[in-house]
Amino acid sequence: MTISIADAMREGAATLNEAGLAEARREASGLLEHVIARDRTFVLSHPEHPLTEAELKTFRELMLRRASGEPLQYITSHQSFFGLDFEVAKGVLIPRPETELLVEIALELLQEASTPLICDVGTGSGCIAIALLHTRPDTQAVAIDISTAALEIAKRNAQHHNVDSRLTFVQGDCFSSLSADMFSFDLIASNPPYVSEKELAGLQREVRDHEPIEALAGGGDGLDVVRRLLAESSSFLKSGGHLLIEIGFSQGDAVRALIDQSVWRLQDIRPDLQGIPRIVVLQKLLAD
Repeated sequence: MTISIADAMREGAATLNEAGLAEARREASGLLEHVIARDRTFVLSHPEHPLTEAELKTFRELMLRRASGEPLQYITSHQSFFGLDFEVAKGVLIPRPETELLVEIALELLQEASTPLICDVGTGSGCIAIALLHTRPDTQAVAIDISTAALEIAKRNAQHHNVDSRLTFVQGDCFSSLSADMFSFDLIASNPPYVSEKELAGLQREVRDHEPIEALAGGGDGLDVVRRLLAESSSFLKSGGHLLIEIGFSQGDAVRALIDQSVWRLQDIRPDLQGIPRIVVLQKLLAD
């Protein structure tokens, strides 16, 4: 019996609905597009197109994985970020739309900089550094991550977007593998782990059970790595350079209290599209 795109979509949406997924039809479409290597326009405009037996078998297998809670992005190995396609896998955090705000702010701050040098701390898939390098061809970057697996994925993403010649990868815990006399950055950016201990259990199952815990858990109050960034970044920044840190819901006031005003000027805590204070914008004070 031949199964068409329309038949497969109905079956997939029913499976995901039963699993309690909110956007079952959209996600079924995403998986079907991946399996048959066609875009959404084709899937919507060719409901009668038949699937091969191999395609149907693969589609059903992937549907069961998604129904069990595995994120769609890990199943397809792709996530869009800042208009670019990134490879993702279980070793890296899935890039989020709110992190695009960090990239936008960085580009604003670097408008007047000539051949800037930036640092991405906790690079994961490399999305922040690569998006900046792709947009600013005159920029160089250093991307740091403690995870070997994450760095391998980031390297492939850098090669895919043809920015690898301008991007240096460093394995290390924050700045532990860098020497302050080797680097003087115009801007340091980080989307650090910022989920508190009490919040971990309440995360969506897709996040809690599948994304790397080391990219999520930020200690008791979620600010362990933020404290390190505030304490260590100034040694690697030019006077007047900027530090951008993504933070979690309701952490704005706590972060304000951590800022050493003899080192940093807090320029803003920029809200995301939902109005949540999301990106801390700090400037290193000019040397006397």
